[in-house]
Amino acid sequence: MKDALVFSEEVADALANYQAVVALESTLITHGFAYPANVATALAMEDAIRAEGAVPATIAVLDGRITVGLSREQIEMLAGLGQAGVRKCSRRDLPIVVGLRQHGATTVAGTMIAAHLAGIKVFATGGIGGVHRGHPQDISADLIELGRTPITVVCAGAKSILDLPLTLEVLETQGVPVLGYGTDTLPAFYSRSSGLPIDQRVDSPEEVAAIVAARDALGLEHGTLVTVPVPEADALPMDEAERAIEQATREADAQGIHGKDVTPFVLARVLELTGGRSQAANIAALVNNARVGAQIAVALARAFKTEGA
Repeated sequence: MKDALVFSEEVADALANYQAVVALESTLITHGFAYPANVATALAMEDAIRAEGAVPATIAVLDGRITVGLSREQIEMLAGLGQAGVRKCSRRDLPIVVGLRQHGATTVAGTMIAAHLAGIKVFATGGIGGVHRGHPQDISADLIELGRTPITVVCAGAKSILDLPLTLEVLETQGVPVLGYGTDTLPAFYSRSSGLPIDQRVDSPEEVAAIVAARDALGLEHGTLVTVPVPEADALPMDEAERAIEQATREADAQGIHGKDVTPFVLARVLELTGGRSQAANIAALVNNARVGAQIAVALARAFKTEGA
């Protein structure tokens, strides 16, 4: 369904010339942060990517067309519509919004699918979904998508409001390698370390590019997860973050909140309980991940051009 994809001129030119491109999700604009932090964060991520010599491609579905590379006006439009006017799009939602010509903001899973269709190899985000605490049957579609779509996802680990050990187990079942970028342990989203082991430490974009190239050469159809610790100056101490998460999770259970409503509730309560510091850590991670994602995309593009020379 090629006509369902629309590219900005900047992204189309970059892809045609085998330049580095980094995909970005759009749910942070509509469902993640309030205005004006949502727009400011989206634009800061794009700026970080451009500063590293790559092209940003924020993705959303506009009037049923998967739009790869949003303009500032389109970002502002999505921010204005918010949750009420834009459907949150994972794999199950994409045919609905495309078929019925609706607006949709792509999640991690939705962005992975759209980026792969567009020929983009790297996607930067904040934290992926995972297994919910106390509800091991509640598994994010992000984990399943990582097992079936060969995209390199750069993140600060899974959101630490989740069950991180179980999340790692599901990723192992899906065959997804978890890399630690400059770290020997899994980052914990708001905090720099969960203490949990990762599959391999990497210390440069070139090492990531080598692993991704080997995956593709072997014909393996799974994603690669690159986990990057939040910048130290903006990180929350693990014990402080954990206290807030545990309280917010208890409140969600007591109020009977479950399924897709758990994550936004817990994130909002953690924001309140930490006096806004959790959002500052989240934004810092998003911008830093965009920067690292761009470096990896540049290394991949350079390797491709070298092999093709």
